[in-house]
Amino acid sequence: MDYLENHTFDEIQVGDVASITRTLTEKDIQIFAIMSGDINPAHVDIEYAQSDMFHKIVGHGMWGGALISTVLGTELPGPGTIYISQTLRFKKPVVIGDTLTVKVIAAEKKP
Repeated sequence: MDYLENHTFDEIQVGDVASITRTLTEKDIQIFAIMSGDINPAHVDIEYAQSDMFHKIVGHGMWGGALISTVLGTELPGPGTIYISQTLRFKKPVVIGDTLTVKVIAAEKKP
């Protein structure tokens, strides 16, 4: 069995990096829609999505945001992490089959 290990404040160095890579699937969209309650037809209805501005089903923007939480809570710093904010800007849609890599970098340490 794999275990998650956290990195303590003293162990983290400026410049430390962690990342995860995920490919968006139809099942990811379905699960995120159910879990979040966001059943916007742009995400779950192919007929509607084809008439929408992107002409296909698009993933939830916050699916990508959730990946940030995933890398923070499982990699750097790891288990026990509670982060208090994030700011996102969506430059283009994520569609089924797109692969995202989310990377976090320890930019500074404040005691």
